[in-house]
Amino acid sequence: MVKLRLKRMGKKKAVFYRIVAIDARVKRDGEYIELIGTYNPINGDVKINQDLAYKWLSIGAKPSDTVRNLLSKEGLMTKLHNEKRVAKPAKSTKAKAADSTKV
Repeated sequence: MVKLRLKRMGKKKAVFYRIVAIDARVKRDGEYIELIGTYNPINGDVKINQDLAYKWLSIGAKPSDTVRNLLSKEGLMTKLHNEKRVAKPAKSTKAKAADSTKV
């Protein structure tokens, strides 16, 4: 299973994070599959490659809580939600009526 999570970088008291796609079994600062973006909590700077993030989310990667919040602020989670909603075929009224008569 692939996760989108933060990898800690920088030095003591001057931390920044890389947003990475990583195997769920690997340690926090272990080897990652792909770099998606960066997050600097000191000045609140977030840089995300939206194409890569969207690719991993559509494949089924699970974001950590913090990464999910960062992606939401960038508008990516809303985009993904809307894409999934449009992709689902809606049942026709005839199919709904047939389902209700079976009950």
